[in-house]
Amino acid sequence: MSNPAIPLTDAPSQVRDLVVIGAGPAGMAAALAAQRRGLDVLLLDEQPQVGGQIYRSITETDGQRERILGADYVYGKSLAEQVRASGLTHWAGASVWQIDPDKTVHVLRNDRTTRIETRSLVIATGAMERPFPVPGWTLPGVMTAGAGQILLKNAAVVPQVPVVLAGCGPLLYLLAAQYLRAGVDIRAVLDTSAGTDWRLAIRHASSLLAGWGYVRKGLGLLREIKSAGIPFFKDVGGLRIDGDDAVRQVGFISAGRAQQIDCELVLLHQGVVPNTQVSWSLRAEHRWDDEQLCWVPVLDGWGQTSLPGIYIAGDGAGIGGALVAELQGALAGIAVANSLGFGASEDGAQQRAQIAQHLRIRPFLNQQYRPKDEFRIPADEVVVCRCEEVTAGSIREQVQLGCVGPNQTKSFSRCGMGPCQGRQCGLTVTEIIAREAKLSPQDVGYYRIRPPLKSLSLAQLAAGV
Repeated sequence: MSNPAIPLTDAPSQVRDLVVIGAGPAGMAAALAAQRRGLDVLLLDEQPQVGGQIYRSITETDGQRERILGADYVYGKSLAEQVRASGLTHWAGASVWQIDPDKTVHVLRNDRTTRIETRSLVIATGAMERPFPVPGWTLPGVMTAGAGQILLKNAAVVPQVPVVLAGCGPLLYLLAAQYLRAGVDIRAVLDTSAGTDWRLAIRHASSLLAGWGYVRKGLGLLREIKSAGIPFFKDVGGLRIDGDDAVRQVGFISAGRAQQIDCELVLLHQGVVPNTQVSWSLRAEHRWDDEQLCWVPVLDGWGQTSLPGIYIAGDGAGIGGALVAELQGALAGIAVANSLGFGASEDGAQQRAQIAQHLRIRPFLNQQYRPKDEFRIPADEVVVCRCEEVTAGSIREQVQLGCVGPNQTKSFSRCGMGPCQGRQCGLTVTEIIAREAKLSPQDVGYYRIRPPLKSLSLAQLAAGV
């Protein structure tokens, strides 16, 4: 079913060959590849500068922050400088709040709405952190690791009180190392992964060798953390955050022992998942990925969705990291140029080979840092939908009443109807229903995402030109 049209007063600008949504590594690479082949390209992003989340503020950072954030972050400066030098049309501070089935893009910029008509569209909206619903995760003093890193990249802001980092995945280790370089007092790292599974490592030996660069970086981060003497707890379970009006304590189980740590600030993280809100709103086809435990769009070999002329590149297509995102963006830009008849047709073989090489380590990483069931499918008393304060128990009760999908639970409880529009609860709701109804996540499905994708006021809508 297509999105219902919203009556608008804004007038269209010229018809573009390509609009790229998102100026991270995938979006920048896609825009550059298309522009170099002669296309009229418009690059849209909400941030003031290009870079996306991974290279946020890369054009304005200083030497001290570069040292803290590391070489992988600094790598993004070259890509950002290429965009700046290219003369590419880039709209900063632009929020895409609706996309029509004909690829018309509705944008909020400078408190005014406008619409852009385009022949092709590349969605490069990247990843978002996986929901981490544990007791107490809604208390003041609990943030995500990604939020902590954004503050560091954007404004060199770091915690002024001792912090506990909890969860799993490479970003948790990266942030811990960055905080150490910045002089932050880390009270403990609570690693919810089970630790190194040597049988798994042996099964994936060839992949680990092929991705040795990634392995070396990970080992280096762990060495940096442990050499600093930070308490590091493995195979953490039973995680809960306690307090009345703010965080006071973190409780957990490690090595069979119940433990508590007094603290005022907790940063949670258990990996990232594709940000699929835009592609769901377009009714593109998606599938449940059992390895990454999330929804991914169904794409062809060029990154094209089930909707002709609409492509997805980067982590929004499946988690692969910044280098893979850049290559996928370039591939999508080439695909658009081929489809519109710009220049000699290219086969993209070089990009595909490099993507495959980088992705060889992903099966190991997906298993090594697979979030535990207890942290994805929480107990009844845990709040799942933060916006509407709906608990996991309430969702289970609705399943017992006959609800077999997120859209039905939305009707019963408003779960997913808050400002985040299901971003913070969607995956959790799907998995709770699947477990309770004894269905697969694929059969359960996801929320029906409707415009506006981002909040805007009636005054901003009326100000469209």
